[in-house]
Amino acid sequence: MAKTIQQTVKFSAPPDRLYDIYMDSKKHGAAVSSSASVSRKIGGRFSAFGGMLSGRLLARVPGRLIVQTWRGSNWKKSEGDSILILTFSKAPGGGRIHLVHANLPDGHAARINRGWVKYYWNPWRAYLKRLR
Repeated sequence: MAKTIQQTVKFSAPPDRLYDIYMDSKKHGAAVSSSASVSRKIGGRFSAFGGMLSGRLLARVPGRLIVQTWRGSNWKKSEGDSILILTFSKAPGGGRIHLVHANLPDGHAARINRGWVKYYWNPWRAYLKRLR
């Protein structure tokens, strides 16, 4: 059965900057200390961590919203793509990202939930600190 995870994370950077980090291939890669390729074109592809994650951009509202298909390279072909929704908003002292990651294969959901913190949010905090 497919799972959905939700996370809300606060950063010291404003929402438009957080959006830009995610959508800019070089910044995205620098923030997670790995390779990343992110298309800003609807229907365009993205990949991260040397192709371990991939998908397509479904929708975006600059500075506010990103919707992507998303899948791990180790998923079975029978496991459909998940849907990632990132919403960017103002928060005291910076910005907030609210993540909804839906249609995750049951066997991957717990690991992916932890992975967002380990491979994205903690490295993003370190990246933003280095930029100060």
